[in-house]
Amino acid sequence: MRVGKIITAACIMLLAGLMLFGCGGEEQKPAETKTDSHSEAKDASPILVGGLVDMSGPTSSVGVPYAAGLKAGVKYVNDNGGIDGRPIEFDLQDTAYNVQTGLSLYKKMVNEKVVCIQGYGSAVTEALTRSLAKDKIPDLSASYSAHLTDPAKAPYNFFIAADYSTQARAAIKYFRDTWTETRAPKIAFIYPDHPYGLAPIKGAKAYAEELGFELVGDANVSLKAIDATTELLPLKDAAPDFCWIGGTTPSTSVILKSAKNIGMDTVFFTNIWGSDENLYKLAGDDANGAYSNQAAAVYGDDVPGMKAIMEITNNEPQMTHFTRGFVSILVMAEGLKRAGANGPITGEAVKTALETLRDFDPMGLAPLISYFPDDHRPNMAVFLYTIKDGKLTFVKEQILERRADWLGH
Repeated sequence: MRVGKIITAACIMLLAGLMLFGCGGEEQKPAETKTDSHSEAKDASPILVGGLVDMSGPTSSVGVPYAAGLKAGVKYVNDNGGIDGRPIEFDLQDTAYNVQTGLSLYKKMVNEKVVCIQGYGSAVTEALTRSLAKDKIPDLSASYSAHLTDPAKAPYNFFIAADYSTQARAAIKYFRDTWTETRAPKIAFIYPDHPYGLAPIKGAKAYAEELGFELVGDANVSLKAIDATTELLPLKDAAPDFCWIGGTTPSTSVILKSAKNIGMDTVFFTNIWGSDENLYKLAGDDANGAYSNQAAAVYGDDVPGMKAIMEITNNEPQMTHFTRGFVSILVMAEGLKRAGANGPITGEAVKTALETLRDFDPMGLAPLISYFPDDHRPNMAVFLYTIKDGKLTFVKEQILERRADWLGH
């Protein structure tokens, strides 16, 4: 009797199991691992970025610290997770400020599939403009020529500092606003005769005239000059109140010392390559009173990003050019992150991503940065410093309006 009941129960259970199987109630198996867009491992491959900087040529005195800032910026980004887990692989090469060398290195980098370039000098940058557009490779350069801010002419060119024309205009505006005499202030321009030196002159002169300055002369002084007496004597006779210097720190020091020797009494002001922490070392007390346009914090300034720079440099003071290189990497990294969030990271995607930046804050190390599809001027802000007792001393942040007629000029 008991055996019969057991058999009957077993039959009932078997029948129930068959019915459940027929109705889709099969045994649940552990879920198999599927490879799809949500569960596959993240791409950890490096993102290739090229670097073209003068580290041995005529502008290497400022190119070397700029390149060091670029490398430090890459290290900082990689040490903090890279681009969504992907490290930046930075191929930094020396152009020696030679156009053909720069073009050859660029072609090699494109063949190696870099997604963008960290550029530098005006000569190489301008020679690359058409190739960048054809190859769809963004170039975040340290050539701040105004015409490179117009996407209609240079669609793949970007930089993180106010352009040379804006720099000159900002200082000119400051001097006009603080001018107290009834007569018109007089201004002259000193610069090397090549693309870098010539870039801001037309725009700066036009704005100076607009503000009521009297233009009294020009002088061409080479970046390699060891004396500028001959070039400055005609300007001394014109007695300018203000003189723009569009060179680099070594040539600026030569101009300041030559001016002192001939008794030329004027207020000198320079772009961001013309004055730095080395100027006083080169020109001594002749540098005191000169004004400097800068686009990044001076080492040790109390801004959030300075802590990162001081840590990565073991508290060894760096030049302001270093800081700008660091900032250029931060801006590029933001573009890479935004591009990666929307799909594959390509040069075209990085360009599009950069054009979405609005008041991007590079940790307080530079003015806020914005790019637009039809306007690649990063901002209209310049930090004005003066050299006082041998040190770069902050004066004010001069901000100009984003005038449409200044785009590219």
